[in-house]
Amino acid sequence: MPSPALLKTATSDGVRESMHERLPRGLAVPLTLLTGRPHAGQRPLRLTPGGHLLGALASILTGLAAGGAALAAGGWWLALLVPGWGATLHGARNLRMMIYHQCAHRNMWGNRRADALLGRLIAGLLLVQDFERYSAEHVVDHHAVHHMTLRDPTVQAFLLTLRLRPGMTRRGMWRRVVTTVLSPRFHLRFLLARIRSYFHAAGAGVRAWTAAWLLGVAALAAWLDGWVFLLVAWVLPMTVFYQVSNTLRLCVKHTFPGRGQTVRRGREYFAGLTNAVFLGEPVPSRGLRGAARPLAWARWWLRMALVHFPARYLVLTGDTVCHDFHHRYPMSRQWAGYLFAREADHAAGTPGWPPYRQVWGLVPAIDLVFASLRDADPAEYHPDRLAEVNYRELFTAFDD
Repeated sequence: MPSPALLKTATSDGVRESMHERLPRGLAVPLTLLTGRPHAGQRPLRLTPGGHLLGALASILTGLAAGGAALAAGGWWLALLVPGWGATLHGARNLRMMIYHQCAHRNMWGNRRADALLGRLIAGLLLVQDFERYSAEHVVDHHAVHHMTLRDPTVQAFLLTLRLRPGMTRRGMWRRVVTTVLSPRFHLRFLLARIRSYFHAAGAGVRAWTAAWLLGVAALAAWLDGWVFLLVAWVLPMTVFYQVSNTLRLCVKHTFPGRGQTVRRGREYFAGLTNAVFLGEPVPSRGLRGAARPLAWARWWLRMALVHFPARYLVLTGDTVCHDFHHRYPMSRQWAGYLFAREADHAAGTPGWPPYRQVWGLVPAIDLVFASLRDADPAEYHPDRLAEVNYRELFTAFDD
């Protein structure tokens, strides 16, 4: 089991309410979207599947436009590449983590053919695992009785790709993850695995149109002399940055069951493997006086802007902050309003389920998962027990 300190973090509450009580009401919606947690009594936003899709596409186009403008202007304008990369990555991650994911559950619009078509288009755009293959593996191996067993691709990614093991210290796990995401070899293997996982299982027609649009993009880049734009504004954020985001997201998805946990079924067990991950921290205490007060507020605003916002915008995009709600209700038609759907279920007492747990902050959330793996059964989670692993698609397990 995780350490008492981490469990305390995981079950703590009141962070969002401290913001609501002390900050202007005009910040209520931005803070809810940033933290992933509505304040008590907040009126739900009207969020729709189509709105999420359009938002993701608009983010990608904005990022590409910013990248193009930066490269065209040069000089100090090249600084625009940074927000451009961020917007492109954010849109792509929302397409993959939220839209593509719901299409796999046939739950985007509730229309099997429309959802499958959109899923195939997203897979071709992002070059991720073939949609039909992903749909089958995700539902069977990640959402059923094999959840967080050796058959779960998430567990395989921890053991084989990141090479993390039960018994390792949290510091050792952090060191290995940081070393991994800084490795050019890791990123090359990841990219090749994405391409293979897409083309290997795709049908002839899908392969043909994907090859056609890739050749079309290459021809357009050659005609317009836009190779620098293509590589810098699109390929870079869609490879290195995308794969770093993938890896960090993997490290907060699910905790491992403890070695003494003999009951491996039922809602109590499955709910205990997934926590919400909210971004933010309590506002400074009212009791601060003198220079300590403005310094505390300056530190709070800087951490919200430079720590928690990037974590939310680039890693825990879309509904990943409330992944626990999805695992309780994977076919919920309220998924588009995930923030408020989870909060409503929490306020209603989580009927039929144990109480929700949450972690505040990306690093504490990763620490919680690492602590659970450290304390997991080394005999159960030993890579030698993985009798059959699809190495072609192993890297694709980094996503939900």
